[in-house]
Amino acid sequence: MNLDLSRRSFLKLAGAGVAATSVGAMGFGEAEAAEAAHVRPFKLATTTETRNTCPYCSVACGVILYSKGDLRKGEKADIIHIEGDADHPTNRGTLCPKGAALKDFVKSPTRLQYPMHRKPGSDKFERISWDQAFDRIARLMKDDRDANFTATNNAGLPVNRWSTTGMLAASATTNETAWATFKFAKSLGIVGFDNQARV
Repeated sequence: MNLDLSRRSFLKLAGAGVAATSVGAMGFGEAEAAEAAHVRPFKLATTTETRNTCPYCSVACGVILYSKGDLRKGEKADIIHIEGDADHPTNRGTLCPKGAALKDFVKSPTRLQYPMHRKPGSDKFERISWDQAFDRIARLMKDDRDANFTATNNAGLPVNRWSTTGMLAASATTNETAWATFKFAKSLGIVGFDNQARV
């Protein structure tokens, strides 16, 4: 866009900018902020507050989800607002740009909400049930472990290794969950175990 701005028009525009800034500096901006602070609690007064962890990176920032709809009455809960948790020790209420856009992530029409499976030779994914997905994962893991499990090394010492399958865990979990996940992976003999913080 090419603006044809004369020197006189530029000075008028600059003067208007200075005047607007001066009005804000005199305290009129605080009145607007006070009004917004007064109205804000009413916006969330009838919502359900749920604390959670941001799903993006390994920092594990705390977030608060506000939803309308009472599940106890059979209503569908609809998330209307997400913000940083000021009581969380990691982020103390602040969020990065990705975390600040979490509502768009939750409401995205392309967000995957159920298991999908693409059969061999097919060009499209088909929806399957959670039971079908868990059964398929368990069957494939069992078949691979049976075929590739190493109980002992060449010297005859027990090693109990399953080196053809790896596991990627979430780092935004509690110490107890991380411990249980690690024990699960190692009890199967999985050697390749990591989490998203290092990827």
